[in-house]
Amino acid sequence: MTINATPIDVPDSQPSAREVLAPTPNPETVPFWQAAAQGRLALRYCRDCGRHHYYPRVLCAHCMSDAVEWRDAVGRGRIHAFSVMRRAPVPYAVAYVELEEGPLMLTNIVRCDLDALRIGDSVLLCFDTFEGGALPVFKPVAAAA
Repeated sequence: MTINATPIDVPDSQPSAREVLAPTPNPETVPFWQAAAQGRLALRYCRDCGRHHYYPRVLCAHCMSDAVEWRDAVGRGRIHAFSVMRRAPVPYAVAYVELEEGPLMLTNIVRCDLDALRIGDSVLLCFDTFEGGALPVFKPVAAAA
């Protein structure tokens, strides 16, 4: 399945410092990857319970309603938990970021001193690009300046 959206001038994007494998979208995630290729983070929102959820699915993860729609996230969050992968050829940080909208998102923390990361740090959305798309990642607010 193709994403049908080539990133052209994705805001605040740069090629990944390490090899990023392109995702294999399924019908539930195609809109998520299309939005990412356009520089947006799209989340599912439930009109019945009023909550966002992530990972994209057709039913609300909170109340199982099918009254869900796509909404763009504001792109801010806090590091909930993280781990630095130091044995990789290019060290990197994987983290759960608690998005301002509520869900936890498994992602990478980029463009920063990995030794300076702390739980609770504020982070901003940015993108690592790969051939044919973009991957939503986050950078510490201090690194945003």
